[in-house]
Amino acid sequence: MTGLRDALNAEARAQGFSDIGVCRPGAMTDRTVPGLKAFVEAGQHGDMAWMADRMVWRGDPTALWPEAKSVIMLAENYGPDADPLPLLEHPDTGVISVYAQNRDYHDLVKKRLKRLGRWLVDQTGTEIKVFVDTAPVMEKPLAEAAGLGWQGKHTNLVSREIGSWFFLGAIFTTEDIAPDEPHEDRCGDCRRCLDICPTNAFPAPYQLDARRCISYLTIEHKGPIPRDLRPLMGNRIYGCDDCLAVCPWNKFAETASEAGYWARVELRRPRLDHLAGLDDATFREVFAGSPIKRIGRDRFIRNVLNAIGNSGDAGMVEAARPHLIDPSPLVRGAAVWALSQLMSPVEFGAIREPDNDAEVADEWRLGAAAS
Repeated sequence: MTGLRDALNAEARAQGFSDIGVCRPGAMTDRTVPGLKAFVEAGQHGDMAWMADRMVWRGDPTALWPEAKSVIMLAENYGPDADPLPLLEHPDTGVISVYAQNRDYHDLVKKRLKRLGRWLVDQTGTEIKVFVDTAPVMEKPLAEAAGLGWQGKHTNLVSREIGSWFFLGAIFTTEDIAPDEPHEDRCGDCRRCLDICPTNAFPAPYQLDARRCISYLTIEHKGPIPRDLRPLMGNRIYGCDDCLAVCPWNKFAETASEAGYWARVELRRPRLDHLAGLDDATFREVFAGSPIKRIGRDRFIRNVLNAIGNSGDAGMVEAARPHLIDPSPLVRGAAVWALSQLMSPVEFGAIREPDNDAEVADEWRLGAAAS
């Protein structure tokens, strides 16, 4: 078995993975089941109904595929070539999370998983299933059990070897492979990730309230962004990297070797007024092959308009104003809020108009009251 494991490690590296570990499917069940149950019962999953669905499978991988004897966890580095935090100082541009500035990682990681999985099948005749955010699998606890790292106080995985800029993929197999030792927590008394969060999304260390997380709000949340959180989001328009970027373990991180993760020039510092002009066809064209495409044009423009409202730049009014007649109520409401932040009370009152959508009408009313 040592020979197989050594060969598996070597093949994983050859396929481009940064690290590999193995655990039993039920290695973390005693922790994940009660933790997931408490998270969902507190409503901290927000709109993510899929977190509540199939909770038995999500909390206990042995229920997902009872025949599996081992889980091979893989880490794939997507480290940026520069610190993303200074981008927050340019309110006329939008900040897109590092992982989403080029190709969709689902496609890239899954191809590598399948190639490694086929190699394992050829070597052993085993059965396999591969997952990368494609099934009710809690990758982070499994990765911790497999020794890849530990879940930090921001709930993301941290590695002593490669920092925290990495994706996770899993290969479930019927092959019995000796497991690695779980990784111990090395956060110590550091709380940089907790303190930097602009929306206070961590009610306690190692706990996340997704409803306050900017990544959730800009990606998973389908409705209007809660009014009290809008000003706190700054110019972040897709995801948020603050808690990752300040982690001291990223001193060991390296720039991604996969060209598909290198930031596209036009997505490093995209101008908000340019993004606001995207119609559905152009949005699909610009973000073809990108994870951003999956949220759709309306949610993306909602995010852009929120950032425009936070820009403090009255010159952005003309970028927001056309969206007052957008077919989408979500976009119209975001445009109303943005304009209420950039215009004087007299100017805002002069453009006010009725809207048949109750939420948009409320935005007009609240915007006028706050002006």
